[in-house]
Amino acid sequence: MATDLKFNASLSKSDPAEHPVLIIGQLRHLNLLKFEHLADKLDPRVTEETFLHAITCLHPAPTDKVSLYLDLASVAALPLKASRHNTASRAHAITRLVKNHVLNVAEESVVLVCERENLFASACAVVRAFPLYSRKTGNGQAPAQTQPKPEYGCGDAGDDSKDTSRNSVNVEFLLIDKDGGIQCSPLTEDEIKCLNTTARAIRMTARIVDMPCNEMNVDHFVQAVEEIGKELAIKPQVIRGEELNERGFGGIYGVGKAAAVPPALVVLSHLPKGAQETIALVGKGIVYDTGGLSIKGKTAMPGMKRDCGGAAAILGAFYAAVKCGFKDNLHAVFCMAENSVGPKATRPDDIHTLYSGRTVEINNTDAEGRLVLADGVCFANRDLKANIILDMATLTGAQGIATGKYHGAILSNSETWEAKSLQAGRKSGDLLAPIIYCPELHFSEFASALADMKNSVSDRQNAQSSCAGLFIAAHLGFDYPGVWMHVDMATPVHCGERATGYGVALLLTLFGSHTNSKLLQSIAPTDEEPPSKRLCRD
Repeated sequence: MATDLKFNASLSKSDPAEHPVLIIGQLRHLNLLKFEHLADKLDPRVTEETFLHAITCLHPAPTDKVSLYLDLASVAALPLKASRHNTASRAHAITRLVKNHVLNVAEESVVLVCERENLFASACAVVRAFPLYSRKTGNGQAPAQTQPKPEYGCGDAGDDSKDTSRNSVNVEFLLIDKDGGIQCSPLTEDEIKCLNTTARAIRMTARIVDMPCNEMNVDHFVQAVEEIGKELAIKPQVIRGEELNERGFGGIYGVGKAAAVPPALVVLSHLPKGAQETIALVGKGIVYDTGGLSIKGKTAMPGMKRDCGGAAAILGAFYAAVKCGFKDNLHAVFCMAENSVGPKATRPDDIHTLYSGRTVEINNTDAEGRLVLADGVCFANRDLKANIILDMATLTGAQGIATGKYHGAILSNSETWEAKSLQAGRKSGDLLAPIIYCPELHFSEFASALADMKNSVSDRQNAQSSCAGLFIAAHLGFDYPGVWMHVDMATPVHCGERATGYGVALLLTLFGSHTNSKLLQSIAPTDEEPPSKRLCRD
């Protein structure tokens, strides 16, 4: 059943018997509430005595839920503690509680009790519980062959306006002051706009990642970018097929040339007047990764539709950032290809010249993401003149070993921006953990007797995720004077069999100070100097 999400400025009045409600908060915040604060959601089914007794019965370990009125009104407590590497919002627990306890009826509410600084992350956590993509034929949906053509952009409902099986979830907030008081003022129009725009972007990103390659190949992804461009009044630049080869994009072309649908480099550019900086977001858009001739095994290949997660997140973030009034030059660079097997497939031992002009000896065709991103970051520097470049990719399985299921890996030539990224991860709920940036020790892993470098390391036990990122940086140049950040989100891109929309909230928070949104500005990382600022010296 498809779900529509709506953020309300304040608590609306409803009867739990007709309009179920789930209340979520930290126990210390729930203990501050009086019945009158929630009376509009609980009357006439829940008494003050029942509500207060339910709060005393909550013993989160790590979470807990108590029913107030059948299963139609419930209160749930988040984990008591959040470590320094977690988000104070407990975003992942919020998502799990919402997934497990919403009833999927025609209309219901989720009420979040939190501090204002956790408003954005908490809202995004609820959004992640409601993915859009489904090809199930139950619940009154039409069979797949009779469904209308899907919309690849950011429309939540596609073009199926006659779908009567949709339900609605209202997301509302009770905000807690630092001194423990309850804020009675409603959310501002700016905050509601930011939350609704971000929700749309996260769900669009997750839908693209969830869609199989027969519905989301390079053609479809280009169409998705074009739809977003049309909504934002931006015409994308598209370089495709043989033109990539002619213009020197040996990485993207070499990866995608064997597929039935040709590869593409697509660029969306937002160029406002008065811009002071130029930021480029570069996304890995491998719509399916068989591994190429270094083919994956039968258990490793399922799920490789998600290898476009980085590009999908950048599309969602670009859309939301522009909608929120991005004040500087912002480019989204999508490196799209299907890593397929065929007569034209790149072979191990082939040598390709990438857009940087540097030559690469292919020793593993399953290390393809770094090849397309190398072209993308070089283009961002050489052609777009970006002084801040961030690439995002489902790059290595080693990321999950290094930083786990919940934290993406951040690799950067700037300690200041590494610290900002970590702060943005905690404030957005899209968590990050740093990995080693040390090219003078690690880049020798790519040594080749025949070319400038190989594309895969010689020792897979030596900081694989860092090395993969350094391969990309090498084509930007280790002497690049600007800021370069690499986010490997191979594992947090999904939870179980569903995409999470990871990356959208992170990027909006990281660059929040570059927008006109007061909400994003309030959570944007500060310019505080990192704990130890070290300069690289010759």
